[in-house]
Amino acid sequence: MVKEIDRAGIPVVHICTVVPISLTIGANRIVPAIGIPYPLGDAHESEEKSYEIRERLVTRALRALTVPVEEQTVFESDDF
Repeated sequence: MVKEIDRAGIPVVHICTVVPISLTIGANRIVPAIGIPYPLGDAHESEEKSYEIRERLVTRALRALTVPVEEQTVFESDDF
């Protein structure tokens, strides 16, 4: 579905826990998440720390929406 939405001209970011699957399905903008049972946080951290992790990942995804891409791109850091 991510690929089809993007093809319609609406930029999409796929936040995922298993990057190779996102690459296989053809997602253009990929932001790796933390882990399968808790993708946007860390169950071993405090709620405050998990919130910081979620905020960082969502901010990274929103910034990735502003980057024009010609091929599949994995946004692993906040340095873009």
